[in-house]
Amino acid sequence: MKTSFFRYRSVVSAAGCACLVLNLMFAVSGEANEPSKATDNKKATVTFAKDISRILQNRCQTCHHSGTAAPFTLASFDDARHWSDTIREVIKQNRMPPWHADPHYGKFSNERRLSKEEREALLAWLNGGMPFGDKKDLPAPCTYADGWLIGKPDVIFELPEEQTVPAMGVVPYQYFVTPTHFKEDVWIQAAEARPGNRRVVHHIVVSYRDVKAGDRQNAGGFGDGVIVGEAPGDIPLLLPPGAAIKVPAGAELIWQMHYTPNGKEGKDKSQVGFVFYKGKEPPKRIAHTRGAANMSFAIPAGASNHKVESEWIVPRDILLLSFMPHMHLRGKDFEYRAQYPDGRSEIILNVPRYDFAWQTAYRLAEPLRLPKGTKIHCTAHFDNSSGNPANPDPKKEVTWGDQTWEEMMIGWFDYMYERPQKDALVEGFNAF
Repeated sequence: MKTSFFRYRSVVSAAGCACLVLNLMFAVSGEANEPSKATDNKKATVTFAKDISRILQNRCQTCHHSGTAAPFTLASFDDARHWSDTIREVIKQNRMPPWHADPHYGKFSNERRLSKEEREALLAWLNGGMPFGDKKDLPAPCTYADGWLIGKPDVIFELPEEQTVPAMGVVPYQYFVTPTHFKEDVWIQAAEARPGNRRVVHHIVVSYRDVKAGDRQNAGGFGDGVIVGEAPGDIPLLLPPGAAIKVPAGAELIWQMHYTPNGKEGKDKSQVGFVFYKGKEPPKRIAHTRGAANMSFAIPAGASNHKVESEWIVPRDILLLSFMPHMHLRGKDFEYRAQYPDGRSEIILNVPRYDFAWQTAYRLAEPLRLPKGTKIHCTAHFDNSSGNPANPDPKKEVTWGDQTWEEMMIGWFDYMYERPQKDALVEGFNAF
């Protein structure tokens, strides 16, 4: 990829152990800040072993386990008791689990929002003395393959050399090349980028470069060749059955690394792991990443609600898989809208309170069919005023740029279509 779509704090939020299946099955809803009367009746019966352990597995442990950038683990009874005050606070304030999509639009397989029942059970347990219960009621623990959220990778690549990140200053994006030595085309079902040093890695983007295709690889537009990235709130690449990313024989991996000095010199040798598609024949559908981007905006100094738009026109019938809106510290809200060829229009994702620290990928529970000619129209608003406490400088006009104090506007999405045709690379790209 040419520019960043992942950044800020290195806090992984992903689903990868066996508990992921449970995560994807829950129906969700956000509720009021205090438990109902029914909660008081549950205080005597809600226990860690029977109830709370399962909620923590399904909603929390995918971030809060050993080896991730989360500030603490929630893998045990002692963990939960030790962090009980924090858990109570973030639940009452609806800050955790982090999820920012408007529930009125779309159904998502990775939705992290607590259900009303889960929320009430947690508060009842916290307010009821936090009993352990019967050990036999404990679920089997989640396990992680050497920390990999996608399970044990079939192949792991590293940066070509260990990198030294200075203690101070601004580090421009760093780009590195790793040969794959693939003797034939490979199909990737899941992928995960893993920082070697989370204290200095701001984000990672791993793409492939087809050395045989030359400039033709970039004919599709913004996002060609992207495989996976790592950033706060994002989850690894986990494609549905029958879909995969094709990486051609002899391709090279291109690493985009954003390092952030933290006052102490650091070392990094990040990795990326791939799980290959296991079918006997190549998959029926090819997955792609695309970005509807606007790179020509200018946000006036002091503007509190500046609108920026972008769009992408569907070149032929596709199945939309997921979204990931991307802005920086002035980002306020982000909307994806499908404008169909027959004149219909519908919101397909709305993020009313964008959070730069949690750049979530929103994976649709069921692929959304979009016919040829549909416009995926993105609308974002930015707050460049003094009323935005995260604003680096409300007195300056802001334009597109790589660094955190600059801005971006990209509506990322993943989609797939039937096995590629000869013109598959020529898909078109539209941006205002």
